[in-house]
Amino acid sequence: MVCDAATETNGESAGPIAPCWQLNLQTTAYEVAWGWQRQWQADRIADPTLPDGLMLLEHPPVYTLGRGADRAFVRFDPATHPVPLVPIERGGEVTHHCPGQLVGYPILNLRRHQPDLHWYLRQLEEVLIRAIGTWGLGAERLPGLTGVWLEGCKVAAIGIQVSRWVTLHGFALNVDCELVGFREIVPCGIADRPVGRLADFVPGLTVAQVRSVVAEQFAAVFGLRLEPCPPNHRPAGALMLP
Repeated sequence: MVCDAATETNGESAGPIAPCWQLNLQTTAYEVAWGWQRQWQADRIADPTLPDGLMLLEHPPVYTLGRGADRAFVRFDPATHPVPLVPIERGGEVTHHCPGQLVGYPILNLRRHQPDLHWYLRQLEEVLIRAIGTWGLGAERLPGLTGVWLEGCKVAAIGIQVSRWVTLHGFALNVDCELVGFREIVPCGIADRPVGRLADFVPGLTVAQVRSVVAEQFAAVFGLRLEPCPPNHRPAGALMLP
């Protein structure tokens, strides 16, 4: 899922913007949601007429390790640690997911938008900066560091993989999560800057409150119309929020 880099394969020209199917999911095991993402990506590579997709969810505690990541940034022995460490195909270093963190997986055909990975990363940052600004907070980018920052604290990590211009993985926004798990890694390989969460700036803020705002800003930034995913296209076993 999510840390500060990208990997890609090839792609071609952009096409018209399409609606976007949204899955508003209950807390889901990382490897289960990862499988759903890969299936949605494969479906859209096979059939480019399928709408874009967005999964919003939380994960139980897990660490993920990007392709080519430095294991020195993991400060525990994965063989004995109670929280799993999952190597995945996104770019970037190690990061942490846990309840209280809103995770977003856009499965977008960038041919419909702009086939440019740097543009896409900046757009994901823009979604989160606008969403955080809803609560009067001045989130920002830092030069040379992908992600979103608030008063010097990293509150959102972003990492992607793209195949034939169809995206995988996405962003993780710390809302009211426990931050202790981040102490067992060097988050995204950045040792000299702290990790933060929105609830430290807006006490009482919850993922439930943030989720709809992020969805709204995602639609606005990418020029999409979010629609509930049709039941016959939902992944098997997906548990939707009411």
